[in-house]
Amino acid sequence: MHRYIPNTEADKKWMLHSMGVESMEELFKDIPKELRLNRELNLDEGLSEYEVIDYMNRLANKNKNTDELVTFLGAGAYDHYIPSIVKHLAGRSEFFTSYTPYQPEISQGTLRAIFEYQTMIANLTGMDVSNASMYDGPTACVEAGMMACTSTRRKSIVISKTVHPEIRKVIQTYMKFRGIEVVEIDMNDGVTDIEKLKDQVDKNTAGVIIQTPNFFGIIEELTEVEKIIHANKGILITYVDPISLGILKSPGDLGADIAVGEGQSLGNGLNFGGPYLGFMATKSKLARKMPGRIVGQSIDQDGKRAFVLTLQAREQHIRRFKATSNICSNQGLNALMATIYLASMGKKGLQEVAKRCVQKSHYALEQITKNGKFKLMFNQPFFKEFAVTSDINSNKVNKQLLDHGIIGGYEISRDYLEFNNGLLFAVTEKRTKDEIHKLSSILEVIE
Repeated sequence: MHRYIPNTEADKKWMLHSMGVESMEELFKDIPKELRLNRELNLDEGLSEYEVIDYMNRLANKNKNTDELVTFLGAGAYDHYIPSIVKHLAGRSEFFTSYTPYQPEISQGTLRAIFEYQTMIANLTGMDVSNASMYDGPTACVEAGMMACTSTRRKSIVISKTVHPEIRKVIQTYMKFRGIEVVEIDMNDGVTDIEKLKDQVDKNTAGVIIQTPNFFGIIEELTEVEKIIHANKGILITYVDPISLGILKSPGDLGADIAVGEGQSLGNGLNFGGPYLGFMATKSKLARKMPGRIVGQSIDQDGKRAFVLTLQAREQHIRRFKATSNICSNQGLNALMATIYLASMGKKGLQEVAKRCVQKSHYALEQITKNGKFKLMFNQPFFKEFAVTSDINSNKVNKQLLDHGIIGGYEISRDYLEFNNGLLFAVTEKRTKDEIHKLSSILEVIE
């Protein structure tokens, strides 16, 4: 079977005749001439299959990637090790082609994969229930905010400025068209300003969104935040790094009502920015407000283990604006890869990855700051990312690092103008001692 079959002139005439028109011009007569292109498309001559493959390979080779370069860039997407079993199992045809279970109980393989994923996410976050999965971390956070508004019947969300800037932008966009007010809380030394939070949270606040570890990699203290929002009968939403939960207290233990985050770190590659998956878990009292699907376990008529679609809220079943959510896809393949990753790592493996991230990032900070040229920006406990500053332009630093085969840190001034020359470095378990020493040695001589 041919991959592409162009239409012949005879084909075109037959199709036009079947529609009762004599020419393409007559077919498009209802489109005003001033809106038409009125010229041929500016396309190159056709290429053979071999020539197309060669062209695309040459184009792709212009990209810089983490197979060739050492990366210390994080800021929401992380270069963690992915066991080979993840891609091997996820590439099996019964998984690779699976999608939405429109006739759910027939799709037992798909349902089981979702069930196992949900169980692991619920256990990891310390929550009662998880949904299938979502597009990515930012849209999962948006959904959590709308859940808070729906359940409290309030129209105001408070979010810390230490939450990832891209997440805050996505939330502002979505909430604007829902008529929901978004209040941003200033930071103090890289963490949420608790006093300013107290001033802004009241009986009209639906929920508070806090990221921990936050955008700067700092572990936020949530004890006071939890007291403030719950005293006003609002919802506490935590945006978390799933790898950090290998050693840090779970959102459930910290008193959160909803936990969301980006699941890319769980066995999904960087993929030049996507596709990723967002995870969401919540306490049972909010389960019916969750978007997407919840898969449950039961037994069939023969008494054997079976999986069922316990809860589903889809926009195609109810009126669009009244829908729980307009996010449809459950990112099934990405969630499957996260499930295989968690199953293969186990509790001890995930804990070991988290510990190594902490140890290596703190060692890297020590090496980078030992000669005084670069200084720690915030004196706060951090997980695997830390912010440093110097008198040298951050863009210049990154260009010189790239010349030496290193992808440098995130330039913080892109989103926080007050932190000029700030760089956010991420150090995962993959970074070696030699790579860290190479980074620090280059930074020592940059002028």
